[in-house]
Amino acid sequence: QVQIVETGGGLVQSGGSLKLSCPVSGFPIRTWIMNWYRRVPGREREFVASITDYDERTTYSDSVKGRFTISRDNARNTIWLQMNNLKPNDTAVYICAVGRTYWGQGTQVIVSS
Repeated sequence: QVQIVETGGGLVQSGGSLKLSCPVSGFPIRTWIMNWYRRVPGREREFVASITDYDERTTYSDSVKGRFTISRDNARNTIWLQMNNLKPNDTAVYICAVGRTYWGQGTQVIVSS
């Protein structure tokens, strides 16, 4: 059974930082592209960042490029999302995904102005 439990969300002031963690159990992530998405009520789920399996090539949405960093450790079956210089419009539920196949429940991030 695949379990994905994102942690690290919370309330932070504008300009602050948070680091989200996504440990995956029951499924080896080493051959999968790993993704972060975010969801705001009333809006479609938005792609945030991805990291490939074999060469750890990263891709970011324009809205977070230069502020967020995705990373992975296949030995720990975990990915992270370092978020710096957070802005109020980064407020969302952040969701970790194994490819587009397995999804976590998400962790809430609230950025106050």
